[in-house]
Amino acid sequence: MDFQVAPEPLDGKVPEGPVETKWQRYQAELRLVSPANKRKYTVIVVGTGLAGGSAAATLGELGYNVLNFCIQDSPRRAHSVAAQGGINAAKNYPNDGDSVWRLFYDTIKGGDFRAREANVYRLAELSVNIIDQCVAQGVPFAREYGGLLANRSFGGAQVSRTFYARGQTGQQLLLGAYGSLMRQVDAGTVKEFPRHEMLDLVVVDGHAKGIICRNLVTGEIERFAGDAVLVATGGYSTAYFLSTNAVNSNATAIWRCHKRGAYFANPCFTQIHPTCIPVQGPGQSKLTLMSESLRNDGRVWVPKNQGDPRPPSQIPEDERDYFLERLYPAFGNLVPRDIASRAAKRMCDTGHGVGTTGLAVYLDFADAIRRLGREVVEQRYGNLFEMYEEITAEDPYEAPMRIYPAPHYTMGGLWVDYNLMSNVPGLHVLGEANFSDHGANRLGASALMQGLADGYFVIPYTLGAYLAGEKPGEVTTDHPAFAEAEGAVRVTVAKLLQVKGKKTVREFHWELGRLMWDHVGMSRTKEGLAATREKIRALREEFWRNVDVLGEPAELNQNLEMAGRVADYLELGELMCIDAWHRDESCGGHFREDYRTAEGEAQRSDEKFAYVAAWEHTGQLGSPRLHKEPLDFPNVHLAQRNYK
Repeated sequence: MDFQVAPEPLDGKVPEGPVETKWQRYQAELRLVSPANKRKYTVIVVGTGLAGGSAAATLGELGYNVLNFCIQDSPRRAHSVAAQGGINAAKNYPNDGDSVWRLFYDTIKGGDFRAREANVYRLAELSVNIIDQCVAQGVPFAREYGGLLANRSFGGAQVSRTFYARGQTGQQLLLGAYGSLMRQVDAGTVKEFPRHEMLDLVVVDGHAKGIICRNLVTGEIERFAGDAVLVATGGYSTAYFLSTNAVNSNATAIWRCHKRGAYFANPCFTQIHPTCIPVQGPGQSKLTLMSESLRNDGRVWVPKNQGDPRPPSQIPEDERDYFLERLYPAFGNLVPRDIASRAAKRMCDTGHGVGTTGLAVYLDFADAIRRLGREVVEQRYGNLFEMYEEITAEDPYEAPMRIYPAPHYTMGGLWVDYNLMSNVPGLHVLGEANFSDHGANRLGASALMQGLADGYFVIPYTLGAYLAGEKPGEVTTDHPAFAEAEGAVRVTVAKLLQVKGKKTVREFHWELGRLMWDHVGMSRTKEGLAATREKIRALREEFWRNVDVLGEPAELNQNLEMAGRVADYLELGELMCIDAWHRDESCGGHFREDYRTAEGEAQRSDEKFAYVAAWEHTGQLGSPRLHKEPLDFPNVHLAQRNYK
């Protein structure tokens, strides 16, 4: 494939010193902005989920003038609301051997040794503060009988460190952040802009100084200037069309930043979640997650006999294969997501799948109900069981759930340094929108942890250090760079509406999603990636001559919104292919069929690929420049992951 390689290594700006004290020492040395000067600075925050909402609230409370944008009609409708199972923190309340170091180690290992050590240790260190913050906000975490906060286990760990609020943890955490955010709106330090979509980044003299938005209600193109821009718009799993993400979740903000110079790191590192309700038919627009927490008490199995047509209640115990418990006895059903997903796929590929399509495995709670009683199971998972029954018309108290892997989270994202700043000065990227903490595979219950750590506890320090060297209000929307960016947005909008072809936006998105799922999904091959890249290029060319986008620009136009997002995915999809093709190894969620161990597990190549692959847009689609940030592991010994 056609790409260049930059000769100089990329610098993550990681401070010197032992990993255990690195963050505290760095905080003490950072430049500060005085309280009286903070109000002179305007900070743009794009996104109102856990990362964006917590950042906007915290920066507002510090005294900055914050402009906060979201595509939803309310900040509390950000997709963080859909997170179910919990949030990790190294509190060690169960006294089962957990520690900051163990959480750090589990996260590095779970990410298959493709994350920056310093960032991951900071995340583990800050995890304990997050719980205190959220309890103070009134988040109703589950509690033990004696009043202590309860914990449960998630994949890739042998301790219980996950705090939870039944199966609605994301919703409760988001409401906590939303309450803090609205307090700052009332105080006048934060101004909300709902139903606004960021369509371009404004760069002045190499620094991010503003954004161009489309008002999704009126269609008006608007300019906003700031002294720094924070992007926290989530990941890009909807590139696969069917995913557990909301249909409106998209990568447009980060992709437009990429085309303005921000490096895109590890785009092929995508996570397939093992416990989702299987596809029911061709008309579906999204998939539904069943929380990983269910694997605490649910047992995953398939019939030992291939193509067994009997209902699960008629299959005796000795004819069931609890394959995760058999293959990985040390972790059992709580192996990391990438490993559980591939194991389920292998069972289905070899004819042991269940359901009408054969693309499902069972998640069975019969043992837990017998052991604990239905009432306890209902207390732990009741809302999840209700959701499953509402969608499938099957009662999981009486029969096993049917589950199958589905696209869920993206570990790739815009490259950031230790300060959460991209290579474009002033452009900071938080939460799932950046690449920084999870390597090639995210452990369950760590997404909420990262989003809140970035927003509440990291960016308030590192942003201040950047702004301390910037003169406030130096650039306004009258600057020529704003006119140029607005003009580019208007050209793209007009171009989409002028095609007037024969195929809908949804048809193109569906075709792209099938290509991505089949060849850039759970398993990949060198040949398949090369062929898929060419098919995506052909599909993109067809899109721009045959897409049909109805409506007008100056009105509420959801066809136009989706068309812009799919156009971006047709470009991002090609970069995902290039990244996966160039990485001749298997690691975490990136599984190349030609790089596997004798036991069928992911086989890394640390000598060649122990680096972050950060891709620069060169101005020509399909011809990016690769920048490598070397990854060092002085604290954690590189080894083949073993969960047996």
